Amino acid sequence: MRPYGYCERIGDHLWDEPWNAVTNGAFLLAALAAFLLWRRGGGHDRPVLILIGLVAAIGMGSFLFHTAPQPWTLAADVVPIQLFAFSYFALALARFVGLGPVATALGTAAFFVFALALGGAASAVLPPELRGSAGYAAFLLGLLGMAGVLWRRDGSRQTARILALAGLVFALSLTFRTLDRPLCDAIPLGTHWLWHILNATVLYLLLRAAILQGSVEPDAGSGGSRPGIQ
Repeated sequence: MRPYGYCERIGDHLWDEPWNAVTNGAFLLAALAAFLLWRRGGGHDRPVLILIGLVAAIGMGSFLFHTAPQPWTLAADVVPIQLFAFSYFALALARFVGLGPVATALGTAAFFVFALALGGAASAVLPPELRGSAGYAAFLLGLLGMAGVLWRRDGSRQTARILALAGLVFALSLTFRTLDRPLCDAIPLGTHWLWHILNATVLYLLLRAAILQGSVEPDAGSGGSRPGIQ
C-alpha cells in the first residue's frame, strides 16, 4: 500500500519509510551549519535567521509526513517549503539585485504566478508518476536565472557561483525525486531520500549565499553591497 506515492512506503505504520524519515535530519544539520555561519557574521541578519528557521521547519514537517502521512502533516511538509522558496526569491531580488520594496513585491508576485502556470502546464503533459515534481520546475529556472543575472554584475560573481552550484545540485535532487516511482521495481528503497539530502545541501548553499553577500541598498547595484564573511 503506497497511498502517498513514495516507493519506500509499503504500509501505514510509523516507520514504514525509515530512510525517507531519518534523512530529514539533513535539513536540521543544514539549518545548524547556516546558523553558525550567521552567528560568525554578527548575528544581526534577521531575514536570514527567519529563513534558517524555515529550513529547520522543512526538516520537521517532512519528518512528520514521512512517519505519519496525513493531510495536516502534508501541509506541515509543503507549507515551509513554499514559504522558503518565495521568501528567498524576494530576498534575492532585494539583496542580490538591489530592487526596492515595490519592485521586489511585484517581482515575487510575478514569479509566484509563473511557478503556478509552469507547474500546471508541466502536470498536464507529464505522466502521473512524474507530476509530483512539476511544481519545482520554476524554482530550478529561478535559481539558474538569478545566477546568470548576477554573473554579469561586478562584485556578484561569488554569489552567482554559489547559486549556480545550488541550481546544479537541485537539478540532480529533482531528478532523484522524479525517478522514485519509475525506478521502484529496480530500487525498492526508492530515491526520495536522496532528494532530502541533496535538497538540504541546496538550502545550505542558498543561506550561505545570502549571508556572504550581505545586503545592498535598493537600486544601488552590486557596488552597494556590504562585505560578507570571508
